[in-house]
Amino acid sequence: MPSNQHYNKKLKPFAKANRADSTKAEVRLWCELLSKRQMGVPFLRQRPIGNYIADFLCKELKLIIEVDGYSHQFKTEEDAKRDKALAELGYTTLRFTDEEAMNDLPNVQRTIEAFIEERKNTHS
Repeated sequence: MPSNQHYNKKLKPFAKANRADSTKAEVRLWCELLSKRQMGVPFLRQRPIGNYIADFLCKELKLIIEVDGYSHQFKTEEDAKRDKALAELGYTTLRFTDEEAMNDLPNVQRTIEAFIEERKNTHS
């Protein structure tokens, strides 16, 4: 496996633009849960992986977290294809809606914590 975990530097300008143009839900998730190792593991924002840009990535756990806005309701097939491609690279994707991130953050946190706990238990 490449040491850069499939980092695609060609997508770096797009990732940077996405970081500057984050949704309120992404900003909330980042500030309240994922930045500064608040979940016990480091996350990166808008990380290019393969042909995609992950909203959030924990390299250590090969975990991608996506926050899907209204437009994703019409992209289920596209998202499934993306998740499958990323799974083939060894990543697991957790998806949350903007609404969940904005209105049900404790449940989002529990879901992420449960995944981290399970991943640590199976890989230790």
